[in-house]
Amino acid sequence: MSMSDKENKLTGPAAFLSSVGLGRRIVELKPEQCFFTQGNPADSVFCLKEGRARVTVVSPSGRQATIALLSPGDFFGEESLAKTPELRVATVTAMNTCTAIKIRREEMIGAMHRDPDCCEQFLSLLVARKMRTQEDLVDQLFNTCEKRLARALLLMAEFARPGESRTLIPPVTQETLAEMIGTTRSRVSFFMNRFRSLGLIEYKGRIQVHQPRLKEVLLGPLPKYNAETSPVGCAP
Repeated sequence: MSMSDKENKLTGPAAFLSSVGLGRRIVELKPEQCFFTQGNPADSVFCLKEGRARVTVVSPSGRQATIALLSPGDFFGEESLAKTPELRVATVTAMNTCTAIKIRREEMIGAMHRDPDCCEQFLSLLVARKMRTQEDLVDQLFNTCEKRLARALLLMAEFARPGESRTLIPPVTQETLAEMIGTTRSRVSFFMNRFRSLGLIEYKGRIQVHQPRLKEVLLGPLPKYNAETSPVGCAP
């Protein structure tokens, strides 16, 4: 597939920003390769064109957390646009084969100064990212582990075709899901089995999400837990 064919797959702001004539290059990564690592110099912005990527951070004590999953059309590495260039605040790793546009910091800043439409479109992406981050914080503060897991699965299924109720989500491990919602793998396993028994998800090589039913989990409680089988580690 040619570069132009790949770019035509993007829609909205990502399509606009990938075609404004910026000096840029295409990068292709294999699964588990890193676009950049936490602590690296922040010198460029990326736009994911194909594949899925995982954003992780590591604490000073060595604890790792997955804070976001990226889909085609998502930008990342925007910390490079700060007035004083910073270091990377997270690591972005390809979950499967990925293709992305890499735009150097100076070229992106120049384009935003020259083209008001480019600036407006990119700012809209940053505002959307901020709103998502705020929703994630509210989710962590006020929702149970079960609802946080339901929301994470729904977010991964949000690129379903219109009218499609059952959606295969990208391959993801229970360890990654546990990092995303702040609990243990055994707790995630318990909830996933529970969701499957209630017909909210199915396993067909990959996880298939029944979106309408899973959304109901976010609006109200599921049947009460069996205290003898519910594992300890997160408030039900």
